[in-house]
Amino acid sequence: MLQQIVERMQKELQTRTFDGSLKFDCGDDGVVVLTNGTATDVDQDTDCTIKISEDNLVKLLTGKLNPMTGVMTGKLKVSGDMGVAMKLGQLLG
Repeated sequence: MLQQIVERMQKELQTRTFDGSLKFDCGDDGVVVLTNGTATDVDQDTDCTIKISEDNLVKLLTGKLNPMTGVMTGKLKVSGDMGVAMKLGQLLG
């Protein structure tokens, strides 16, 4: 599933700009990292990390989970540069 998310994010990055680096940390399921205009599943240090389950990441990316609601209900946790997390909305449209 994460590989499909990486592929989708890579397509989005071809038509939209995303400044900074961000990691979706899905624990044992793996990571999705956005950095330097690319998406990868290779773990690395980033400006911002969002801890989220793989299921909730899918919901977030498909618009079924509101980011603010996710934070308030503990479904996702943001650490690092909050400004980078805020830019994610521009990428997802």
